[in-house]
Amino acid sequence: MSTAVGTKGRQGGRRMPSAVARSAFTPYLFLLPALAVYGAFALFPLVRSAQYSLYDWSGLGPSEFVGLGNYADLAADPVFRTAIGNALVLIVFYAIIPLLIGLVLAAILRRGQVKGLGFFRTVIFLPQVIALVVVAVAWRAFYAPDGTLNTVLRGVGLDSLTRGWLGEPGTALVAIGFIGTWLEIGLVMLLLLAGMARIPNEQYEAARLDGAGPIREFFAVTLPAVRAEIATALVLTVIAALKTFDLIYMTTSGGPGDTTTVPSYEVYRRAFELKDVGSACAVAIVLTVIVFAINVVISRIGEKH
Repeated sequence: MSTAVGTKGRQGGRRMPSAVARSAFTPYLFLLPALAVYGAFALFPLVRSAQYSLYDWSGLGPSEFVGLGNYADLAADPVFRTAIGNALVLIVFYAIIPLLIGLVLAAILRRGQVKGLGFFRTVIFLPQVIALVVVAVAWRAFYAPDGTLNTVLRGVGLDSLTRGWLGEPGTALVAIGFIGTWLEIGLVMLLLLAGMARIPNEQYEAARLDGAGPIREFFAVTLPAVRAEIATALVLTVIAALKTFDLIYMTTSGGPGDTTTVPSYEVYRRAFELKDVGSACAVAIVLTVIVFAINVVISRIGEKH
């Protein structure tokens, strides 16, 4: 009888999992703490923002329900349209240019087997760990009328090119864009280097036996193999471009005029300067939808083979 009981609780010499462990709901119990934190600090504020966007509210005192009125006002607001346009321009500097440069540099480093690559990776990644406020202050000094950039231009006899880079409408947004390029190149290159490290050397050797040169080898072997890393890099950098606030606030505060304002800065300006919380929340919701839509498109493209 004891033998029967012992074999009933065991199978193949191993103890059978309990009914709780076999339950289909057990994995969700492990996810519950993380889901609770995510819901409290991400989903709940998002839902509340969507609720506030339906009201005309200054942040204090009574509010008035206006339905989709705040969204209708945004559609006719030239400042908001300018902010969206500026954000799209920053995507070029934050995502497209770093991706192109990162692809070339990563391929060169992968092909050349550079010594001290670990140290090189650390140096490249440093901008990602520096506080954006510090980055903004340093680049603001670099772009200042008496800053490093103008000093170098004067030193090489190009005085006609000197200007207040962050104070002129024609150069302010581009100047901020180059800061974004400097920030994101290291992240993109490291992602691509990690992807290229997974490519078997046999694939490169086969391509060379077929007579492929460096350029054809890049397009035939390297580029298809890092499709997932390219999609990941684009998702991260596009999000960084669309949520840029620190650099704008610390360098130009959206000026001169509205030439460098972006949606994330508009959220701050409308909520804390104009005291229009409903409009600020509407901008935040529209920005969330744009970020989600762009990243879904990028992810779908990255999944296709």
